[in-house]
Amino acid sequence: MALNLSIKIDDNSGFCFGVVEAINKAENKLDDGFELYCLGDIVHNDEEINRLRKKGLIPIDKEVFNNLENKAVLFRAHGEPPETYEVAKKNNIEVIDASCPIIKKLQEKIKQSYDNNECILIYGKPHHPEIIALNGQLDNNGIIVENTESIDLQHLPRIVTLYSQTTQPLDGFYELIKFLKKNGKNVKVKDTICRSVSNRRLQLKKFCEEYDKIIFVADKRSSNGKMLHDVCKRVNPDIYFISNTKDIKHHWFKPGEKAGITGATSTPRWLMEEVKNYLEKI
Repeated sequence: MALNLSIKIDDNSGFCFGVVEAINKAENKLDDGFELYCLGDIVHNDEEINRLRKKGLIPIDKEVFNNLENKAVLFRAHGEPPETYEVAKKNNIEVIDASCPIIKKLQEKIKQSYDNNECILIYGKPHHPEIIALNGQLDNNGIIVENTESIDLQHLPRIVTLYSQTTQPLDGFYELIKFLKKNGKNVKVKDTICRSVSNRRLQLKKFCEEYDKIIFVADKRSSNGKMLHDVCKRVNPDIYFISNTKDIKHHWFKPGEKAGITGATSTPRWLMEEVKNYLEKI
């Protein structure tokens, strides 16, 4: 028996503009017939990576990159530290720079603070590529903090400058500011959180309230996906995290239910459309 589900894709879901630009640059180069490498995964989504692999994009790691010569390499939206550009210049690599403009501006600002001899804290995930690129602007002397528990107050000077990874939650950022001030620190606040990402949290809450079931589409590796999934789940516990249509189980649904499809900023729109088409046929 057909379930006759009512399906809607979240209009605000899908790639952020920085990822869109990176993928456009990759496709333009590939469509012109050029061989193109990508340093790291262009986006944290295996489905999209596999699609671009079929078009000819070749993902490589840092070790391969360091030994590459006379090739074209795309730098993804997360940005790269200065040393990566130095290697590219030395090895005659053509750089297709797809660093997000917001992140490029942040790199310039944080470098300026470092040149002014400020003690810099960065709110973010230590091993995230954006953080690695940001800390590279500081000769890797930045202090990376994930939460209040990771702050070593005893070894911090009285005056500190606080930046943030662009995709971190605003409430966590404000919590850090409050904690530092409460413990006698003079905090120079540099709010560098991308609003196109932070606004998604508010939009998602409204979207999830409207449906019986929520299908959240993202790669299991996506930190943004995990964070946004948790936002959805707090509003609507009837949520299922999937990477593709193969993960879908028919018993999740009752006939005539309304199902909303949404995803991470690293989830391609075409993949959500694929999920919608699948659900409409069951």
